[in-house]
Amino acid sequence: PWPLLGSLAVIVTALGGVTYMKGLFGLEAGTWWLLAVGLAMVIWVMFGWWREVIKEGGIGDHTPVVQIGLRYGMILFIASEVMFFVGWFWSFFEFAIYESARVGETWDSANALYADGLSRFADWPPVGVETFDPFHLPLINTLILLLSGTTVTWAHHALQHNDRAGAKLGLVFTVLLG
Repeated sequence: PWPLLGSLAVIVTALGGVTYMKGLFGLEAGTWWLLAVGLAMVIWVMFGWWREVIKEGGIGDHTPVVQIGLRYGMILFIASEVMFFVGWFWSFFEFAIYESARVGETWDSANALYADGLSRFADWPPVGVETFDPFHLPLINTLILLLSGTTVTWAHHALQHNDRAGAKLGLVFTVLLG
């Protein structure tokens, strides 16, 4: 039942988020209880589903075929995350680098179908968007993220070599880095 319950929890969370931000179903904007119920459902599904997976693994239900299925599931999840971020970066660089194609220099700007859409991309960044220096907070956040990846890799490597003290230290640094 966990996939179905997880789907329902995500729908309730999404509807709760929309209700909180804009109002929905006659509820005013700022109504937080539906969002809280959805998040509680998501947490309940996560703990319940993972509890069963761990229990199945402990009693030997994870045959080699099941283990392959779990691995493929994780690989597909990571691949979907990679493609999600590829899409975001692709969109950013498409708008930032090839901005001239959107203002009619290389597209047919005389075409009435494009005229309105092309006029909206006349300036980059869009009007009202204030840019900030990427070499301060974003750079620090990126360095912290890369460093935390390094420390968790250190902990994993220490664990593979039965160095429990090194693994604990690496995990402590990872948690401290956020």
